[in-house]
Amino acid sequence: MMNFADINYLKKGNELQKQLYDVLVSYHIMDRLSDYQPVITGTIPIEINIATSDVDIILYATELKCLQDKLITHFSHFKNFEIYTDIINTATVVITTFTLNGFCFELFAQAVPTTDQYAYLHMIKEYEILQQQPETFKKEIIKLKESGIKTEPAFAQLLGLEGNPYEALLNYQIKY
Repeated sequence: MMNFADINYLKKGNELQKQLYDVLVSYHIMDRLSDYQPVITGTIPIEINIATSDVDIILYATELKCLQDKLITHFSHFKNFEIYTDIINTATVVITTFTLNGFCFELFAQAVPTTDQYAYLHMIKEYEILQQQPETFKKEIIKLKESGIKTEPAFAQLLGLEGNPYEALLNYQIKY
């Protein structure tokens, strides 16, 4: 299993991953977030990104106001910076977005350890599925995403999963 908590896998990846690694290191992004268990999730780590994919970084923070202050201090000078709170599934979250060197970043923080957050759990399940499927499966996922279908629904469609695609994907049993 790939250790997604350590960004070093990016420097050995595809061209976009290598570029992202350089940006993360050059601007000390992960170092600045190190107190919050940062993990890059989404499509870029598992190579199913499309042109409009952003860099999703999830964070674990119990003191969201303190985190907000830190995010403003470290990232507010970047292009298109925005920070706001929202309520998702009855929990308060902090979402921060900015653009840096051609990458659109979205930082998502909540009081849940990063390895227990849905973004991480979905990515791990998708990674495991991709490891078991032929390369054509990955190409079909990308094609569906390019047509406007979100990642989890695309996986559910190709796997023939019923019901809520986000829950169905987490419950999907991989056959080894």
